[in-house]
Amino acid sequence: MISIDSKIKIYLSVGITDMRKGMHGLAMLAEEKLAGKNNGEGLFVFRGKKGDRIKILWWDGQGFCLYYKCMDRGKFTWPQTEESGIMGITRGQLGMLIEGIDWRRPKRSNKAMYS
Repeated sequence: MISIDSKIKIYLSVGITDMRKGMHGLAMLAEEKLAGKNNGEGLFVFRGKKGDRIKILWWDGQGFCLYYKCMDRGKFTWPQTEESGIMGITRGQLGMLIEGIDWRRPKRSNKAMYS
């Protein structure tokens, strides 16, 4: 996986995205959803209707990059809403999302021990 700088904001495109869109179509969609809230920098995650595919779009300083993943089995966990828009997530949540883990309610395997 590509390392993500801690300063980069990560956005989920809430709702369903047409997975036929390429880099430029997704960039226009991201710009439209941000509506001037930032300068277009960040990482944008989109999910298709079936829920088994995601596309991640980001600007690396030289051009757009696109990461595309299809799940063989299962679906990517996504916010349940009929609205469209964006929501921010953390790098850790993005890592879990990509691995197919429910990033909304992660459970620790053991509790930290405090003295």
